[in-house]
Amino acid sequence: MWAAPASGGPGTGSRVSLKRAYAAPSRDDGTRVLVERLWPRGLSKERAAIDRWLKDLAPSAGLRKWYGHKPERWPEFRSRYREELRTRKDAGAALAVLAELARKGRVTLVFAATDVARSSAAVLRDVLDGRP
Repeated sequence: MWAAPASGGPGTGSRVSLKRAYAAPSRDDGTRVLVERLWPRGLSKERAAIDRWLKDLAPSAGLRKWYGHKPERWPEFRSRYREELRTRKDAGAALAVLAELARKGRVTLVFAATDVARSSAAVLRDVLDGRP
């Protein structure tokens, strides 16, 4: 199982940022990691400029469908998703890869959701930063 680093440790905080897949890539992005199970609709691979695709970090299909990006479900989604990240073996291995990338330099988590603050990528950033 993967364990989150202590808050403020190497590879946490300002080294991990979030960006929608449909926003233009920039040099400041560092390593661009797609954290969705499905490729974002209508987005070419060239335009996305993805360096790594860690689909095992995405929420399960059942959890994603249940959440449906309904704001009132956000607290429960966040809790359930963090539990998935703790218990799914594939997610643990992918989190370790992501943490190593963040230790080496800037990482941008790329995702498709329109609500940045209530996205699975926001949960991932919190986990990497060691935030509860």
